[in-house]
Amino acid sequence: MTDPLFLADPADIAAARAGSVITVTGDEGRHAATVRRLRAGESVMLADGAGSGVRGTVTAVAKSTIEVRITELLRAPDDPLEITAVQALAKGARSDIAIEAMTEMGVDRIVAWQAARSIVRWDAKAAKGLAKWRTSVANAAKQSRRLRIPRIELADTGQVAGLLAGADLALVLHEEAAQPLRALPVPASGRVVLVIGPEGGIAPAELEAFTRAGATSVLVSDAVLRTSTAGVVALAQVRALAGR
Repeated sequence: MTDPLFLADPADIAAARAGSVITVTGDEGRHAATVRRLRAGESVMLADGAGSGVRGTVTAVAKSTIEVRITELLRAPDDPLEITAVQALAKGARSDIAIEAMTEMGVDRIVAWQAARSIVRWDAKAAKGLAKWRTSVANAAKQSRRLRIPRIELADTGQVAGLLAGADLALVLHEEAAQPLRALPVPASGRVVLVIGPEGGIAPAELEAFTRAGATSVLVSDAVLRTSTAGVVALAQVRALAGR
């Protein structure tokens, strides 16, 4: 079985050396001790969420802490291809499903976008919504044993257009697009931005703004996909086309 991964204080990870001990406290320590019920002698991974981590052996377990003696230093490889997914807010758990799956697939950044046709409106609740998304992607990163947690940001339509304008490959998923994504050349390095619309689709004015910014409308499936799955399918295709 793959060693479980927990988040630790970035300062502790930075100072870690083989043989040193890190104490995991707070929610992560409590989860390790009381939910996972780790015991002395078990092997675990710890990460700072920014690409650095360690592997070690649990040496002590208390009510809400564990102590881990470091056996190996870890570092996520730097990938010259950075993929950003702009995910429109969706009703129910669909946004959560989308961002968790894209995290497991290796997305680097996720941008929450309140599209014109988004049923869900964050407005004054944006800070709470972002915090919830950050928790979701952190849990997904731990599940998939990723040392680096995707960054979570918020953008309006104008800001999304700016992201597309600055990308090396800018793509908008659209069910009426004539160009299939799988037929496009994808660079092995640089910045790729994917825009995933809400359940009601991307509004014509939004699509026009994104096209003016240099984006290409692409089709990822012959079927009409939910917003919770469209981004995952697109991300898988982009990574495959880029040789990942």
